[in-house]
Amino acid sequence: MSIAARIRRIGVPRLIVHISVLFVVLLWLLPTLGILVSSLRDKDQLVVSGWWTAFSSSSQTQASRLADPATQKQEGDRFVIAGNVFENGAGGKISAFGVRVQDPEAFPAGEAADLGDGESLVINEDGTYQYSKNASFEGSRAKRVYLAVATPPIFTLDNYRTVLTSEGIGQSFVNSLTVAIPATVIPILIAAFAAYALSWMKFSGRSLMIAMVVGLIVVPLQMSLIPLLQLYNWIGNVFGVPSKTYAGIWLAHTAFGLPLAIYLLRNYIAGLPKEIIESARVDGASDFEIFVKIVLPLSFPALASFSIFQFLWTWNDLLVAMVFLGTQKDELVLTGALNALLGSRGGNWEILTASAFVTIVVPLCVFFALQRYLVRGLLTGSVKGG
Repeated sequence: MSIAARIRRIGVPRLIVHISVLFVVLLWLLPTLGILVSSLRDKDQLVVSGWWTAFSSSSQTQASRLADPATQKQEGDRFVIAGNVFENGAGGKISAFGVRVQDPEAFPAGEAADLGDGESLVINEDGTYQYSKNASFEGSRAKRVYLAVATPPIFTLDNYRTVLTSEGIGQSFVNSLTVAIPATVIPILIAAFAAYALSWMKFSGRSLMIAMVVGLIVVPLQMSLIPLLQLYNWIGNVFGVPSKTYAGIWLAHTAFGLPLAIYLLRNYIAGLPKEIIESARVDGASDFEIFVKIVLPLSFPALASFSIFQFLWTWNDLLVAMVFLGTQKDELVLTGALNALLGSRGGNWEILTASAFVTIVVPLCVFFALQRYLVRGLLTGSVKGG
């Protein structure tokens, strides 16, 4: 089947959708793949070439010295110094060499270079060389040469070992989990109860409460940070306890996430079949029993959808964590530690990429574990209403 026939079979609108989805996937996948590959590369290779060249040899300029003049041997009418520039344990394939730092690739490997004054130098691809002169070499200092060396790709886990141990990212990783998991579970529990009450329980002021919830969604988080922190400090002074604790940041994330959680869950729960709820009440079930045994199991897609949003937000949060938890080294969450690392290790790309991938690996696992419920929960909640 030709390409034109396939396009006609699929249809132009569907083809545009497929191309758009492919573009979005590539737009997300390529930077993520780049971070992963860079985090596994040797730091010297990472500096000189991009991640897309990681699986091919990279060229680096190296400085080396030839053997001392004391090792020279006379061969006919010339004096020769021979050896291997890789005798110090390094390796690679030499493509060119030079005797000046300004021009390290002046001569191709394997060809004799005329250095003047009767001197000749040839360096082969394997590192062996022959430096000859028509007179005896004087002095005790070895000649310096510069090499363009093609090295095979090197992958290592040392970057992750450095990040998780000496850089303190491991403790920050634990801190982020300590913040994100309760800050995801608590608002979901509260919002589920509230959503059921606003959907199926009759009481005065219910419409006003729903309107207030919708209104709170649009309130900027930054407007409430300072007043809320002042309230925390006042409570801490009254009871003689520190205001910046994990409990405080859990409550802060719960307060900021509740309006959206209640709105999403209420739309979903209100769209559940009315007959099921009425049949349970006819059988004598209480509201709590209906909620636990019927509503919660049926609402799992919506709960999973909001769990993704809430966990990603709390995991990637920096502002709220710095305000309500602190900036001490043992208190920093992962985003805070990575932000500090950017300031102190701005040139160490191998450390930064490893830290970045450690940061995103947990959200990726959460998203892929729950993504099948995301669209189902959001679409069901958006087309049904109570």
